[in-house]
Amino acid sequence: MQPIPIKTTVVGSMPFPGWLEFSSQNLSQFGPADINEMIEDAVVASVHDQVSAGLDVITDGEQTRFDFNLSFYGYINGIQNNETELRRFGPPAHDQRGKHNIVEPLTAPKGLGVVEEYLRLKRLAPEGQGLKVSIPGPYTLSGRLLPGSLYKDRWEVTEALLPLVNKEIADLVALGVPEICVDEPSMSCYAYREDTRRFVDIFNRTVAPGVGKTRLSMHLCFGNYKGRSVGKKSIAPMLPDFLDMTVDELHSEMTILNFSEVNLLARFAEKFDVAVGVIDVKSYYIETPEDVAERIRKCLPYVPAEKLAVAPDCGLSQTARWAAKQKLTNMVAGAKIVRGEI
Repeated sequence: MQPIPIKTTVVGSMPFPGWLEFSSQNLSQFGPADINEMIEDAVVASVHDQVSAGLDVITDGEQTRFDFNLSFYGYINGIQNNETELRRFGPPAHDQRGKHNIVEPLTAPKGLGVVEEYLRLKRLAPEGQGLKVSIPGPYTLSGRLLPGSLYKDRWEVTEALLPLVNKEIADLVALGVPEICVDEPSMSCYAYREDTRRFVDIFNRTVAPGVGKTRLSMHLCFGNYKGRSVGKKSIAPMLPDFLDMTVDELHSEMTILNFSEVNLLARFAEKFDVAVGVIDVKSYYIETPEDVAERIRKCLPYVPAEKLAVAPDCGLSQTARWAAKQKLTNMVAGAKIVRGEI
């Protein structure tokens, strides 16, 4: 298939409709059939918002997930909720996120739920629409888990989670999923201080079932809990080691960096297609189509149009739905402007 120049897509998450937020906090009032109907309706709404914006590739908006990865803990045996809250008041920050205890060896006998998400998306999306699913990588997935006595540290927890994610990817590949995006923001957040070669090894073993069988993409960002970053905002520490990732497309935030490291995208483009964040998900300024076009033009000297995809910097789950819809619509319009120029 001929590649789409300046492909438009999203990272994974879309905002929850307000009614879904309310319902998820009052689940005891609903029966199983009510809940299934709400899930379907939320995915239909998310698909509608993305298709109406004109995106080339869409997701299900991660409408069945709490946070982009924490809901996966509900599929994993051996995890016990830890009710301790380090801080409950004051400005929102990452130390308000609770952690969970590991009390038994980690297993996921029924999978991680992404297969069901894909089958639902495939059924509800328009025929011929580009689709992808997202799944957190094991290093990022380990971030809210306390090793306890079973595992020595976060690295060992990651190794315990790796085969669970690996198996889910294998099951998705068997279904013919056209694209799998592995979310590993923790790797980009900590590339400046951790062993990047070790990150590469972990990632490549995780995605092994999909190599050569589906399109593999990787999402890197610097955190977006309540619209706030947590990592050092620089892609330079990822080079050169991240060039050895076994991946077809690598996504990086760029708007939040004010495109200060846009020249480094040329290094990534030597090995991969490159998805660039051209929408600021942490701001309620609505980028105009010309804003987006200007940002895309900054990328083209370093990434050829046929290798370039554009997306928001990160997932849109922390962005109000009205703003997310307008930002995506204008992102698509901006991409069309530049497509017309080339």
